[in-house]
Amino acid sequence: MQKKEITVKLKRGVNARPAAMLVQVASRYRSEIHVEMENKKMNAKSIMGMMALGLDYGETVTIITNGEDEEAAVAGIEAFLTQKEI
Repeated sequence: MQKKEITVKLKRGVNARPAAMLVQVASRYRSEIHVEMENKKMNAKSIMGMMALGLDYGETVTIITNGEDEEAAVAGIEAFLTQKEI
């Protein structure tokens, strides 16, 4: 299992379009991937879960992965959430 705290750098946060793109990134990996913020933990491969978190610019989340490609999954999710524009 891998865990990493990441600060969201997407200027507009994770609304509908970025949430769909995040799910696409997460779906590339075989590992289970969850995004945790405060007391909420959502499956990163679920569009409704990602939209329900309502991530905004500057918020800190914890990425939790478990599986055969967990390190690559953390790196992929981090790369997406820390880019300035999409």
